[in-house]
Amino acid sequence: MTHSPLAQRQTAFMDQVLDEAAALPDGWGENHADGIKVYRGNYRSALMDALASTFERTAKYVGGGPFARVAAHHAITQPPSSWTIDDAGAGFDQSCAHVFGENPEVAELAWLEWAMLGLATAPDTASLDGAGFTAATAAFGDDDWSQLRLVFQPRAASRVIGNDLTAIWNALGSDAAEWPNFALQEEAGCLVWREGERPTFIMVSAEEARTFAQMQDGTSYGDACVTLAGDGADEAAINDAAMRAGAMLGRWLNEGLIAALH
Repeated sequence: MTHSPLAQRQTAFMDQVLDEAAALPDGWGENHADGIKVYRGNYRSALMDALASTFERTAKYVGGGPFARVAAHHAITQPPSSWTIDDAGAGFDQSCAHVFGENPEVAELAWLEWAMLGLATAPDTASLDGAGFTAATAAFGDDDWSQLRLVFQPRAASRVIGNDLTAIWNALGSDAAEWPNFALQEEAGCLVWREGERPTFIMVSAEEARTFAQMQDGTSYGDACVTLAGDGADEAAINDAAMRAGAMLGRWLNEGLIAALH
């Protein structure tokens, strides 16, 4: 595919903005090189300011210097492709995982902040309550339950985590200057959704977070139960898996996470 001269010039310009090691385009001299250095600095500064505004708790947790380092890394390695700078934080948790590899709670906190921010502009959708669910499933047979699929609230999210995000979130809302060890003895899960106008989250089991993600991707209730039971499960294990799946379903209904049934 042949690109127009304008497209080629635009590509060359963005190469300069994103990578100071990129070769100067044909026809550029020292004045152009000096000018692009200033532009590049302003561009990265704007991105870093946007990230600091978006990830206030993460910045507070790691401190100003380390946060500036990860923000610069993110601006260089994952430059935004959206029309709005509001999307600059996409993938920031991955950048945190790379820079703070020995502190996985930083990436988990960044993920939570980004998920909470995204919910602020999610579409308004009514939740299915227990009475509505009972009415919708009153005539269900075994096949209906097996094929049941759930529609969750827009932009609801889940993640398997290794740290107590509730404790971290609460601590960062206080005046504490130092943080304790938030690592959990065993992995857990986190569910994020919007409760009315307010983004919120709860800690759940890792199993529940995985099941939520599977059903959010379209897995049926029956297949989710099979996965929970495990390969080669006997009748007792299958019944136990069905009970655990039912408890998850009840919690999602009570919390207003479910919008509709398929």
